[in-house]
Amino acid sequence: MRRNSRDAELRERARLVIPGGMYGHESAALLPDTFPQYFARADGAYLWDCDGNRYVDYMCAFGPNLLGYRHPAVEAAAAAQAAEGDTMTGPSEAMVVLAEDFVSMISHADWAIFCKNGSDATSMAMVTARAYRDRKKILVARSTYHGASPWNTPSLKGIVPEDRAHIITFDYNDLDSAKAAFRSAEGDVAGVFATPFRHEVFADQFLPSAEYATGLRRLCDEADALLIIDEVRTGFRLSRDCSWAVHGVAPDLSAWGKVLGNGHPISALLGSDKARQAASSIYVTGSFWFSAVPMAAAIATLNAIRSTDYLERIVAVADRLRDGIDEQARRHGIPVRQTGPAQMPLILFDDDPDMRKGSFWTGTAARLGVYMHPYHNMFCCAAMTPADVDDTLEITDRAFAELKNALPSLPAQPNERLLQRLAQRR
Repeated sequence: MRRNSRDAELRERARLVIPGGMYGHESAALLPDTFPQYFARADGAYLWDCDGNRYVDYMCAFGPNLLGYRHPAVEAAAAAQAAEGDTMTGPSEAMVVLAEDFVSMISHADWAIFCKNGSDATSMAMVTARAYRDRKKILVARSTYHGASPWNTPSLKGIVPEDRAHIITFDYNDLDSAKAAFRSAEGDVAGVFATPFRHEVFADQFLPSAEYATGLRRLCDEADALLIIDEVRTGFRLSRDCSWAVHGVAPDLSAWGKVLGNGHPISALLGSDKARQAASSIYVTGSFWFSAVPMAAAIATLNAIRSTDYLERIVAVADRLRDGIDEQARRHGIPVRQTGPAQMPLILFDDDPDMRKGSFWTGTAARLGVYMHPYHNMFCCAAMTPADVDDTLEITDRAFAELKNALPSLPAQPNERLLQRLAQRR
């Protein structure tokens, strides 16, 4: 089997014409060279690189693949709409149907606005919150990721202090810290962002307490500020409703993306009637925000979410994978930590501060036909089968064996950019 010859050629060509050879996708660009960077096609739960190698794909395009790549019903709906028109002078009927369907499914939502990326949706949520009571301060849990806009991007290159002058941080799942942030704002809180669970790179994932979720809702109500749930990564992978509905918490705004069109480019901001006037008053636009093909794909995706057992099947294969890896780690005597919901797995190795173990293990798995990630949360999709998981576990078992043989003389992590990123985080 060929390994990375075509991929290496494309990387070299990209370095000449694309800044850094790979812009806007740090979690791919920082991977060791053993990982392919360019891909030729995808279908169901599988991905093929440009050298023709097939992988069981546990990144799911970093989240958008929910039902399976090239899902027949989604692609049929997209093709039918493409035959009629896509990006036109105005929206098609699909926008109204999609808004009606989406609002009917999410308990807190009374309206929807569609855009393209998660960053569009979260930034629009921020502007809407500020317009709600003409306030400035936005509260964000420290080191949480809400998109690549200047007010939140993890890199400070090209960012000036004024971009973040009205962002106040607090500790995730720490209600006392959130209360202190409210006090420091002196009555000027416009909105508070919350992720359904903690899912940052390089660190264990964890669910917040119900007290934290309900406490943030109460603090927002007391201050007449808007509570914003960022569902861009988590939407429809934890629940068929907004994720904090399990705590009885209804946000005022929620940002959605990734899975909404099962790979077609569309995201959304949902809101309650409380925020309707504010959302109507802001200026937001995009040349492709009215494109009809992604909306038709999203209508079909939402129909599958409503009418199938997609979520239950994802959880079943995810639990099978987690149990198998736990057993292998114990048997090989190499401790790992699997944290967060099983359907969005994160696997980190104990005593691995520079990600050498994780990079070796996932790199070995990739060489053998399973695409996993050493420090970013992964994703399971509804196209995965128990047989896919069993095939995966055969490969991860071999990767554990190779890792065990390589210890303790494991070669140093060759990716200096990753080491720099880890140092910045610390």
